[in-house]
Amino acid sequence: MKIEQTVNIYLNNHPKTKKIIKRVYQRVIYSISPKTKSEGNIERITPLDGKEYFFGYYDKSPWDSSGRYMLCLRADNTRIDPEPLSPVELLLIDTYNGNKIKIGESKTWNVQQGCMLQWMGPDFKERVIYNDFRDGKFCSVIFDIITGKERILQVPVYSVAESGQFALTLDFTRLHRLRKGYGYANIEESTKNEKIPNTPCVWMLDLGTNTVCPILKYTDLYNFETKHEMIGAEHKVNHIMINPSGNRFMLLHRWIKNHKKYSRLITSNIDGSDLYNLSDDNMVSHCCWKNDNEILAYENKFSTGPGYYLMKDKSDEYTRLWETLTLDGHPSYSPDKTMVVTDSYPDRRRISSIKILKEKEITTIAQVFSPFKYDNETRCDLHPRWSRDGKKICFDGVFEGQRGLYVINL
Repeated sequence: MKIEQTVNIYLNNHPKTKKIIKRVYQRVIYSISPKTKSEGNIERITPLDGKEYFFGYYDKSPWDSSGRYMLCLRADNTRIDPEPLSPVELLLIDTYNGNKIKIGESKTWNVQQGCMLQWMGPDFKERVIYNDFRDGKFCSVIFDIITGKERILQVPVYSVAESGQFALTLDFTRLHRLRKGYGYANIEESTKNEKIPNTPCVWMLDLGTNTVCPILKYTDLYNFETKHEMIGAEHKVNHIMINPSGNRFMLLHRWIKNHKKYSRLITSNIDGSDLYNLSDDNMVSHCCWKNDNEILAYENKFSTGPGYYLMKDKSDEYTRLWETLTLDGHPSYSPDKTMVVTDSYPDRRRISSIKILKEKEITTIAQVFSPFKYDNETRCDLHPRWSRDGKKICFDGVFEGQRGLYVINL
């Protein structure tokens, strides 16, 4: 493991100190390094007009099923507050002629995951769904591109099933307090004084009937294979992902104790039953389903160290892939499951990379610079995402001085 990576892992438990040391170190290295703005077959999709454009997280695609239309968010400023209260505009981009149509606004969003704007299955061509804040409450909105009509649902969504029939969600207010840039700041968290609330942490939303059912509590996770590090710690849930068929989901159960962070990856049936502790070596980060039974995750295993591991659900079977790749990123499988795209955080020169991973091959397809004004909670992670035909990669970038949406043709 590189010295920088070892120091970074140690400083994760001292976030304030980490920010200062990281900033000073990068500025010194940047001042003496060759300057790179971008490299690769990169096409800008959004204009350089002073606005900020981005899509959001890596676990969904901005393209519709035809590959012609892309979804995008447009904001005035994303450099000051990771969870602004000012509205963000929702755009539909026609990639054939460059037209941009405003289809709505959201009053609840963040710089990492936007407002969960995405196409709805199973066809991914006529309906989109996103989160909003209306009449003093969080909600989600299904918007029909063809008719212009919308349906208001009673809770926001986090992960939407590919079938378009249901979604899972969590407490975005607790996430806001404990992980800036991922939650919503519109209202105060009701459980802020409770370390292990005996209240729901995951709900299911039926997208057809607009009914909500709690399926897991924080205490359920705490009482499931409790570790001594959990006692007296503050607990949260993040990164829910539903598998392709919609019968199981994964989540990251995280807790903080004495400023030290812990994570484990748990899988569950959709109704909250049959919990399985899939990865419990204290550090697991970004994940994705390969299929209904396998999960690719970046984690730091006690026995073999940090890297990408392919795990079989409800078992202790796993395989380490691409052993030379030891840095964290946001991975996702191509539609045909033959490749993985992932990215990296800015290195000492403030350069981030996008890589295509095959069975025994790692190829860097793009490198982009990240200006210092985009950092910490308001940083711009690239979050690479596949087109639905597997021929293009989309990412968010700031190498031209503002957030923009970019495409790489493979």
